[in-house]
Amino acid sequence: MTDPSTPSTKTFALIGVGGYIAPRHLRAIKDTGHILAAALDKNDSVGVLDSYFPDAHFFTEFERFDRHIEKRRRRGEGMDYVSICSPNYLHDAHVRFALRVEADAICEKPLVINPWNVNALTELEQETGRKINTILQLRLHPTIEALRRKVAEGPAEKVYDIDLTYITSRGRWYHASWKGDESKSGGIANNIGIHFFDMLIWIFGAVRQNFVHVRTPTRAAGFLDLARARVRWFLSLERGDLPIAPEPDKPETYRSILVDGEEIEFSGGFTDLHTESYRRILSGQGFGTDTVLPSIELVYDIRHAEPLGLKGQYHPLLKKIAL
Repeated sequence: MTDPSTPSTKTFALIGVGGYIAPRHLRAIKDTGHILAAALDKNDSVGVLDSYFPDAHFFTEFERFDRHIEKRRRRGEGMDYVSICSPNYLHDAHVRFALRVEADAICEKPLVINPWNVNALTELEQETGRKINTILQLRLHPTIEALRRKVAEGPAEKVYDIDLTYITSRGRWYHASWKGDESKSGGIANNIGIHFFDMLIWIFGAVRQNFVHVRTPTRAAGFLDLARARVRWFLSLERGDLPIAPEPDKPETYRSILVDGEEIEFSGGFTDLHTESYRRILSGQGFGTDTVLPSIELVYDIRHAEPLGLKGQYHPLLKKIAL
């Protein structure tokens, strides 16, 4: 690990340290040789800090966290980065906080819920001279990178047929949490689908047409006409939608991407992608606001589209589900 006294060591604060995804950020900060100086969460069940940064200052109130960060900044001990793992609807405010305290932001996806917030944050970047980075770890997955190379190196006129399926079962707690509130999460397409939509646009080009067949609090499905792909997609939180029985003691999750009928296996290899994301951000290669805007525009349109029902090119799993 880098000596804390060396100039190359960066100092981090983390918002949302009690959340599900926070340990991946804690590990990434530690594995890249840097220091977490302060953390915030309204819940105090954050014993995970003992495994990574037991000396980090911890706060349950934003006001005290803000004061601590500001006092450090004024005495020349400001944060280099603020990592943001808070609920989706708070990302915009917490990114603004990071820029205000003269730090760069590292934000979990989605960066924001509404497209116009991206434009406002871009203006703040320009005003403050700071950088906003979003975690888009699928872009770093070796299998996904290989697929992008294959498409880029293939015939320019070829249009691919894609079936995307992502089912990750959730219990009743989900609907009682902020994730079940569309005004706070952006709905299922935003909360669990945003990185898949970003991946598809990154590989196959811009959205030309977007049709939504089903949209409920627990399911969403539709068809995308991209520059180089026709995509039937299906997202679900329903355990009963799993096409195969889950293995004992394994997550009840199913991921599948079929490209022209061929399965792209990418269920493994996720463990270290946040650490790799941090390495790239620290070297100036993070994904900025211009990168995330197309997928945020898409999920906004999905959220506001009128569902068509079982018409047109819909995902084959919809035939088996009682809607």
